Amino acid sequence: MSVCRYAETPYKVHYVCVPCRQSHKFPWDGAEHLCTRCRAPMVFAGHDFAAPRKGDDRRWAAVAAVLESGLTYEGFETCGCGRRPRYRPRTSADVRARRRIAAREGLDDAEALALRDLDDA
Repeated sequence: MSVCRYAETPYKVHYVCVPCRQSHKFPWDGAEHLCTRCRAPMVFAGHDFAAPRKGDDRRWAAVAAVLESGLTYEGFETCGCGRRPRYRPRTSADVRARRRIAAREGLDDAEALALRDLDDA
């Protein structure tokens, strides 16, 4: 029987300060991590977060919507052995389209923002 290789390695995860557009990797330890710029608590964003460029307003608006809905950027299974890619909107237009579907179909924000295809509703 083989042992999970991820169980023995402590991986760092992404934490984000959306107002400052800062992203840092810290240990996944449950501790509060503060933004190095404004000293506000950073939001856990997951293993697979890729920060947009600081000047990309559309993509940062999408990041804010995803994190505010309670979703994270994760592709890892709980133990880290497998990957199931999960969709997250990349632009504010994607967010608006999914929120229109949520209103029409009676979905909550998290369900709508996690839809890979708009036909899934």
